[in-house]
Amino acid sequence: MSKPDNRADNVAHLQKHIDNTVANLHEAENYLDVHTDEITDGKKRQIESQNERREESIKGFSAKMNHETQQ
Repeated sequence: MSKPDNRADNVAHLQKHIDNTVANLHEAENYLDVHTDEITDGKKRQIESQNERREESIKGFSAKMNHETQQ
C-alpha cells in the first residue's frame, strides 16, 4: 500500500531550500569579494555561473511555494 500524498509541509521544505540557497549565494559572493585577486578567471566564472543557477533555483522554489499556498 502506498503512502498518501501529504503536502502539509511542502511550504516549509521549500522555504528551507530557499534559505539554504540564498545563504550559499551570499557566501559565494563574499568569497569573490575577498579573494577575487587570488583566483583564476576560470574559477571566478565557475562561481558566477553557479550563482546564476542558484538565482534560477530561488525563482523556481518561490514559484512552487506560491503555487502551494494558493491551493
